[in-house]
Amino acid sequence: MPKPVLLVTRKLPAAIEARCAADYTARLNEADTPRSPADILALAQGADAILACAADRIDAATMAALPVSVRVIATFSVGYDHIDVAAAHARGIAVVNTPDVLSVATAECAMLLILAAARRAGEGERLVRAGKWEGWAPTQLMGTLVSGRRLGIFGMGRIGRELARMARGFGMAVHYHDIARLPPELEQGAVYHASDETFLPACDVLSLHAPGGPGTRHWLNAARIARLPRGVIVANAARGTLVDDEALVAALKSGHVGYAGLDVYDGEPNVNPGYLAQQNVVLLPHLGSATTETRDAMGHLALDGIDAVLAGRTPANLVR
Repeated sequence: MPKPVLLVTRKLPAAIEARCAADYTARLNEADTPRSPADILALAQGADAILACAADRIDAATMAALPVSVRVIATFSVGYDHIDVAAAHARGIAVVNTPDVLSVATAECAMLLILAAARRAGEGERLVRAGKWEGWAPTQLMGTLVSGRRLGIFGMGRIGRELARMARGFGMAVHYHDIARLPPELEQGAVYHASDETFLPACDVLSLHAPGGPGTRHWLNAARIARLPRGVIVANAARGTLVDDEALVAALKSGHVGYAGLDVYDGEPNVNPGYLAQQNVVLLPHLGSATTETRDAMGHLALDGIDAVLAGRTPANLVR
């Protein structure tokens, strides 16, 4: 019996590609060339499954044009706003993602952004690399402590809760804003805010962890920034679309936002040029889940979901 055909849109970790090659007739992307919707449609001819990534846009038009052979699309990410899930369901195509396994790594990245921004690590690293550091000085690159400060988390899902767990180790008081309050066993003493009006003024540090999509697009805008305390630290390791870039750049320039750390961008890999001119922002290239252990776990979970759908089972990671 021939193996099912699997289209893999980007180069994946070696262990994941080895499993793809062993279990499927795998169409791999050895050159790691970004795939346009037209590329995906051409390469998917005769495929039973597609293993896509967060940078791949599979909208309603692309979904409608996929060959009838495609039964499942897996995304190598927990977020799936780049896939038109409703259009997939209309075609009878299952969509699976990679929840849970990247929560700790992404929360670590958020804490890295918070610490690096607060302690001006980006500026210090650039100073040393440029050969301009002249030695220790009493007033050199003085930042701010995060220990004992109030951490506001917008979106208290798995990643937000992992960040809260880490923040407690720094003695931070955790506040959060979400569509509903968590049960006490998940809240772990965090303070719930049902509205922006009480949440934003409570944030010495604001970390964004909400999903993407129209409902949260540019959530952090000029009006909400104005409600934050002056000198606030802002971190985003979730979705670039959560931030109104022009508003955040203006706040960094004025000092209303003291420091920021960003790992994701609206329209990435393009970065708003306003950030590049600001020393008080740390910029990372979407490293949230970039650990060997995490990326392997993501790949195996995505393939588990594909295996289940093709075998006629309902996968645990099915996007509904």
